[in-house]
Order: sequence, then C-alpha cells, then structure tokens
Amino acid sequence: MSTTLLRYLGVRLALIIPTAWILMTLVFVLMRGIGDPITAQAGGRLAPAEIAKRKAEAGFDRPIWTQYWEYVAGVLRGDFGRTLTDKRSITDIIVVNGAATLELAVGAILVALLVGIPLGRLAATHRDKLTDVFLRLAAVFFYAAPVFFVAILLKLFFSVKLGWLPASGRSTVGTEIALSAMPHRTHLLLVDTVLYGNSGYFVDALRHLVLPVLALGLLTAGVFLRLVRVNLLQTLRAGYVDAARARGLPERVVVGRHAFRNSLVPVVTVMGMQIAMLLAGAVLTETAFEWNGLGSQLAHYLSARDFVAVQGIVTVIAIIVAVMSFVIDVVVAFIDPRVRF
Repeated sequence: MSTTLLRYLGVRLALIIPTAWILMTLVFVLMRGIGDPITAQAGGRLAPAEIAKRKAEAGFDRPIWTQYWEYVAGVLRGDFGRTLTDKRSITDIIVVNGAATLELAVGAILVALLVGIPLGRLAATHRDKLTDVFLRLAAVFFYAAPVFFVAILLKLFFSVKLGWLPASGRSTVGTEIALSAMPHRTHLLLVDTVLYGNSGYFVDALRHLVLPVLALGLLTAGVFLRLVRVNLLQTLRAGYVDAARARGLPERVVVGRHAFRNSLVPVVTVMGMQIAMLLAGAVLTETAFEWNGLGSQLAHYLSARDFVAVQGIVTVIAIIVAVMSFVIDVVVAFIDPRVRF
C-alpha cells in the first residue's frame, strides 16, 4: 500500500471524529431548541410542580452545558439514555430494531446495485432507442415516486391481487415465537433462522423481506441507472476508448473492460449519500410495511413527543452516515487512484 494512499486514508479516518461530533452537537441543539424534553412531552397535561419534579429526576433542570457534556460522555460510553415514554434503553432499541433496519438497508442496496447498474449499462449501449427511452422513464418514476406510494402499489399487486407475498411484518407469529426462544439472537431474522436450522422459517422471513426491499431499493436503483448511463456515455467518448476501438477490439470488450469500470466511480461516490437517503426512506418504508426497525421506532417516538428517544436514534443514524462516508472514500480510493492526490 503506497504512502499516498495511507496518508489519504489517515486523513479521511481522522475526519470521522469531528464530523460525528458536529452532527451529534447539531442534533442536541435542535432537540433542545424546543425546550427541555419533559416540558415538550407533558406540557399542558401535568401540573407545573409535577413537571418540575420530573425535570429534576431526569437532570433537565441543570445548565444546558452540563447536560451537553453528560450526553457526549454517555455517547462515548455507548449509552444514549432511556426513553421517556416506556423507559426503554435507547442502546437496546439500536441493537434490536437497528438490526431490522440493517437487514432492510442491505437488501435495498443489493436491489439497487443489481437493478440500477446493469440497466444503466443497457440504456447507455442502446442510446436513444426504445430500450433507452423506457429505462429512462422507469428511472425517473422510481426516483420521483414517493416510497410509500411504491409500497402501496407493490402490496396491492403482489399481496392483494396475486397473494404471493405477505403485506406486512417481518415474519409470521409462529416464526417470531420460535426465534424468541433462541439464547443468542442477532435480531437479523435471516441470520437467526439459519442459526435455528429451520428452512421453513428462513423462507418465511425472506418472503416478508421482499416487498420492503423492493420498495426502498427501486428508489435508489433509479438514481444508479441514470448515473451509470450518463457516465458510461461520457466515458465512451474518451480518447482511450477510441484508441481501444482503433486496435480492433470488439465493442463488448471496449465497453466492459475499458469504459464500464471508470463509469462506476461516480456511482460509488454517490452511494455514500444514498445510504443517508435509504435511512430516511426507511422511516416511510417501515411504517408502510409495519417493519419494526429504527425508522418505525423514530416515527413512534416522534408522535409520542419523546425527544430523548428521537435524539438518541438520530445521533446513531448521523454516526452511521459519517462512518459510511469514510468507507465509501476508501472504496473510491482503490477504484480511482486520482482521488488520493
């Protein structure tokens, strides 16, 4: 590994700390901008004396800087506090419900890559033909259509009309009861069903996963399709591609070996931003499919005005986005050496 690459990766790794700190501070300030969480949740429903008592018990009567540094210290220890409504550990929410969101996000990324990249290549190699026009329209539709609208269409067609796939939930009740008895659960249902050793449970969990993954993944697939098409068309006009054609190489080799790989660099770069979009889209997707992940929990605690829970969940999402940005930088550095300089 070259010195230039190590220096580049070191700088990007060092930037994670200030990035995560800025995001965490921003979340704290925005949440405190509405006042203290106790008053925001129970104001108007409890007597002032009771509110003051609860604020003192939770430590929200102390100076804002004291609260901030205690919050930062807790995050560094992996302690994001407890929810106000059900006294549940936010760390437990992240572990249990975050696994559901991780399963959904990974599946959505796979759908986006497997659909968007090949179809983007197909559209570029059939420029201005009927195939290209159709794929471009499809990309615009999936990118512009609200994810909950796509979710409704998928449920109506595959669940109501055809009856092929379940419309909601992560698994049937029988599967969940069986898995709940496992001594060491990962809370990733596909992994847990494999560890349990029951293929029927695995198929059940997989069938429940298909529609949410499609609804969220097609949104990003539309972005990838357009990016691959545009960048591949630009790459095909480059001088080194013309030189490859002049050597008599078949068009299939020219596109696959010389142009396609370079056209993927912007896709990998944008993928970091798409991770954030996926996590945002997960709120609507999980709500539409009753998928008990971080997104649905965030919506639940927002409606309950439990801003301690909201603060903890959003902080975790912000840290995930910062880490994923570093991972994308590493991948891009290996694909395209020019970014290291």
